[in-house]
Amino acid sequence: MRPLHPLDFIFLSLEKRQQPMHVGGLFLFQIPQDASSTFIQDLVQDIRESKSIPIPPFNNRLNGLFWDEDEEFDIDHHFRHIALPHPGRIRELLVYISQEHSALIDRAKPLWTCHIIEGIEGNRFAMFFKIHHAMVDGVAGMRLIEESLSKDPLEKSIVPLCCVEGKRTKRMKAAPVSALKGVLNTVKEQLSIAPHVTKELYQTVFKEMKNPDYVSSFQAPGSLLNQRVSASRRFAAQSFELERLRKIAKSLGVTINDVILAICSGALREYLLSQNALPKKPLIAMVPASVRDDNSDLSNRITMILANLGTHKDQPLDRLDIIIRSVKNAKTRFRRMTSNQILNYSAFVYGAAGLNILSGVMPKRQAFNIVISNVPGPTEPLYWNGAKLDALYPASIILDGQALNITMTSYLGKLEVGLTGCRNALPKMQNLLTHLEDEIQIFEQIIAEKDVIEIEPKMSANA
Repeated sequence: MRPLHPLDFIFLSLEKRQQPMHVGGLFLFQIPQDASSTFIQDLVQDIRESKSIPIPPFNNRLNGLFWDEDEEFDIDHHFRHIALPHPGRIRELLVYISQEHSALIDRAKPLWTCHIIEGIEGNRFAMFFKIHHAMVDGVAGMRLIEESLSKDPLEKSIVPLCCVEGKRTKRMKAAPVSALKGVLNTVKEQLSIAPHVTKELYQTVFKEMKNPDYVSSFQAPGSLLNQRVSASRRFAAQSFELERLRKIAKSLGVTINDVILAICSGALREYLLSQNALPKKPLIAMVPASVRDDNSDLSNRITMILANLGTHKDQPLDRLDIIIRSVKNAKTRFRRMTSNQILNYSAFVYGAAGLNILSGVMPKRQAFNIVISNVPGPTEPLYWNGAKLDALYPASIILDGQALNITMTSYLGKLEVGLTGCRNALPKMQNLLTHLEDEIQIFEQIIAEKDVIEIEPKMSANA
């Protein structure tokens, strides 16, 4: 038995009918040209007939405040095989994912499901995998993806995710620890880091909060994004070329993550303007940051950075400057702490905000307006029995008071964007994808004009 991490417990406590707490991934595969007509059926049979014993966390079920091994594991409780209705466009696929992402996972069993979806145009099929956030965070989930698929198109008989064999199995084996000893070790660790956390809290209250770049958990304005959510989800997805963002970042002397936050800021501003709902004060984004310092694929090791998106400014470069300064302020603070100190510091600083989300008392008054997450993904092509992974789109969580989530990952030179929103709260949410493209083009125009300005003085000097 493995005790729940405090973050895992929070994710479980937050769950209710209109607030599922699982994350997901939509994987699009290209069927090999020389594949047999029964290619997908063979994959399905391979999964259903696999005799492999699932490995942690896929064989773990809840048992009070602990994770326990499910001795009655049955793959048919977790696996679905469906075909899209004709004509099998991405539109039909996203409708199905939206519906499935709205459904709770059965807590009596290990908290994950896998869906194989055939009948997609372009000789493709999809896998939609969802797993409770209490079991893994984004970094751990990405590791599971990379290790369950193959870099070799000729490798066969891979059962995705739940039954990965080999080095990962060895890495995750550890000496058994009693439940009581695990709890005592956790308490001892918390007591040892308390002095440094107290020091950082003192510095935040008496020094950091006077810094104009410091973002507190009390300055996010009320907005259309912050209202109660229903159980209905809308999922939208699109890919963008990473090279475009790299050129912008290089020209402006900033990071790709800075550019990503800036284009999200501009897209959110345009969307809210179209709804006559742009707040006068800038939106605040919660940006999850991994503090994982081990190779474990279990539990959650994340904190959050609050970024000022500068949406009250109409100029893209002004918004970018505000974003950079607010993120730098948070990162500088976290560099002074270990991962466990960061987690405890965050629990104190953002505790009131967490209680508000947990209780749902004031959904319109949140510590942040939106979650924007970017998890690095695979850099090499991945395959499943020779079927190449073309794209992977993350689907995430929304909460009462947090009606929209933007989650991104990277794969093969693309930024894969997944939008998860409340269908009833946010009209035409999918238009945000168009606004993201528009913002990229605006920045491309800015750097093009910048290059012209730099070239002209050189030409004058040569003349």
